[in-house]
Amino acid sequence: MERENRIEILDTTLRDGAQGEGINFSLRDKLAVAEALDELGVSWIEAGNPGSNPKDMEFFMHAGELKLKNAKLCAFGPTRKKDAAPGSDPMIRSLLDSGAEGIVIFGKSWDLQVTEVLRVSPEENIAMIAETIAFLKAEGREVFYDAEHFFDGWKANPAYALAAVAAAVDAGAGRVILCDTNGGNFPDLVAEGVKAAIRTAEERKKSSSPLIGIHVHNDSGLAVACSIAAVQAGCRHVQGTLAGFGERCGNACLASLIPSLELKMNIRCLPQGNLPMISALTRRVAEIANVSLSGDMPYVGGHAFSHKAGMHTDGVLKNSRTFEHVDPAMVGNDRHLLMSEMGGRSAVAERARKVDPDITREHPLVSVLAGKLKSLEAEGWAFEGADASFELLVRRELGRYKPLFFIEAYRVVSEHPTGSAIACSHAWVKVLVEDQHEIAAAEGDGPVNALDGALRRALTRFYPELKKVRLDDYKVRVIDGKDATAARVRVLIESTDGSLRWGTVGVSADIIDASRAALTDSIEYKLIGDIERRFKTYL
Repeated sequence: MERENRIEILDTTLRDGAQGEGINFSLRDKLAVAEALDELGVSWIEAGNPGSNPKDMEFFMHAGELKLKNAKLCAFGPTRKKDAAPGSDPMIRSLLDSGAEGIVIFGKSWDLQVTEVLRVSPEENIAMIAETIAFLKAEGREVFYDAEHFFDGWKANPAYALAAVAAAVDAGAGRVILCDTNGGNFPDLVAEGVKAAIRTAEERKKSSSPLIGIHVHNDSGLAVACSIAAVQAGCRHVQGTLAGFGERCGNACLASLIPSLELKMNIRCLPQGNLPMISALTRRVAEIANVSLSGDMPYVGGHAFSHKAGMHTDGVLKNSRTFEHVDPAMVGNDRHLLMSEMGGRSAVAERARKVDPDITREHPLVSVLAGKLKSLEAEGWAFEGADASFELLVRRELGRYKPLFFIEAYRVVSEHPTGSAIACSHAWVKVLVEDQHEIAAAEGDGPVNALDGALRRALTRFYPELKKVRLDDYKVRVIDGKDATAARVRVLIESTDGSLRWGTVGVSADIIDASRAALTDSIEYKLIGDIERRFKTYL
């Protein structure tokens, strides 16, 4: 591809993403995230500020273990301090000591920030930018300049914001990144600011102008839109975080932005053939960060290609373009036809084909399943978030279901002592696997947690792969509140083994029994799937 059809991607999950609330990467986490980003094929990984905390410097000390194939590492830090030489500034020295091939320097481009936050003169701030970049260039590093608050500064004082850009260009920055640090600007203003910065860069360097980049926060919910506007205006370097998390409301979500650029604008961001990896790798990064991805994330979310209404499912099965803007396989995602009374025979047949590929819309089983689905939902069952339970239902109707274990008995006891003692629950379970009995007990924070622990402890002897499974979400819904405390409840459980996710459902007047049903389905679905993948056959 020509240069104008390529975009350089810098992922800042390990720096800006780590500033998000609730994100706390260990060293091993940071190394694992870097490996995932390199596998995806981003150009640069901004790995942290080595001068701000020992953990970031420790990462750079271990970076040689990574054996990166696609990405290069950047260290992040500020311009030199007021009235100091760059070479004697400890923060600048830490950037060099990191050994990172690229160094990202952030500086002020809004005069309000210069006078109110840095408390230096506008002239001194320009000198801090220029001298820091020139020093690092002389040390042989690739230097990026993050123009903090560029768009707010450009609105307030265009001449000064562009002077900061000019200083970075003159000093030799290879990339000048325009930052909407507060995330409050609209795409049209961002596009205008980008064009102004590009004109300034071209005026300062008639040849070999630096790449102009974009870095947007999501405080107005427009980070992806603003990033696309910046690219349309001429940016050829884009920064964001793969799963979108970061300071305050997060950064531009690369899992949404990259597919839009590649599939809608024909702009290459990743190595050829890597885009279908983006869904799985986004989930992996979120798993490492212990963050639950929203199901409605564009392209990669669990709901991104879900269809519930009968007309929608019928249409998408006849021609996917009727209700899907891209083929889910292009981003490594899957189509989900949600099982509900609003669906139709087409949706039921499509889901049943995952168990038996020979099932058609006219197969007698489809009518049976459609009728059973409606009657179960009338009783309070809901399968639209419980595809795994619906698949087990299909297997039972087809006669392709063989129980892998039986729960012969179980008991759950909760203790709520008075005073300072902490409440806890205990569970005991007896299972039968083929002709062998196993009894196990566990303690948990609540009755369901205890039951889950006891059940998996009993079964792990026979199925060690269950050690990887954990509950990722647990929801309880009262089906008919008029029965008060005797009302039936619906329990929805979402489980994961670190790579796959699946949902199951249980219904009962007893919340523990409803949970037991959903837990049992979750475990059976995992075990059956593993067996079929291992032996490449249907049970």
